[in-house]
Amino acid sequence: MPDPEQGESRRRGRNETEEERADRMWQELIQEVRVAQTGVQILFGFLLTVVFTPRYAQLSDTDQMIYIITVVLGACATGALIGPVSLHRLVSGRRVKPQAVRWASRLTLLGLVLLLATTSAALLLILRVATHDGFVPYLVAGVVTWYLVCWFVLPMWTRHRHTTR
Repeated sequence: MPDPEQGESRRRGRNETEEERADRMWQELIQEVRVAQTGVQILFGFLLTVVFTPRYAQLSDTDQMIYIITVVLGACATGALIGPVSLHRLVSGRRVKPQAVRWASRLTLLGLVLLLATTSAALLLILRVATHDGFVPYLVAGVVTWYLVCWFVLPMWTRHRHTTR
């Protein structure tokens, strides 16, 4: 038989102050950002080396343009995903942690969208160079759809379905 006090506690959520909640959310956000930062930094580092290979000069103008766009997207994703660290450092001790958490969360979400674009563009370039086949855009579209489902659709569905009203 469920404990009525537990049920009441479950409806209210955690019993924490705004500052305690901000501290907890900050720790969770930083753990999430670490995962995304690692991925974007590895991808961006790899992208930076491509232009220095002999093969780069042999790419078509279209493929070189895709490469340039991919590098710029990677740089933007890196900036957005490192942004929360800088934000925290610059506002630390100013008693604005709840606001900093909100902005850091927005930067992280933007970084994930830019990481999706970077990864998709890199996949497009790699598959165009590797296969030269007309099915490449469809394959990339399938992978983008998979990312969208995993990164956004499923979390938003879960949020909608299981959020207490």
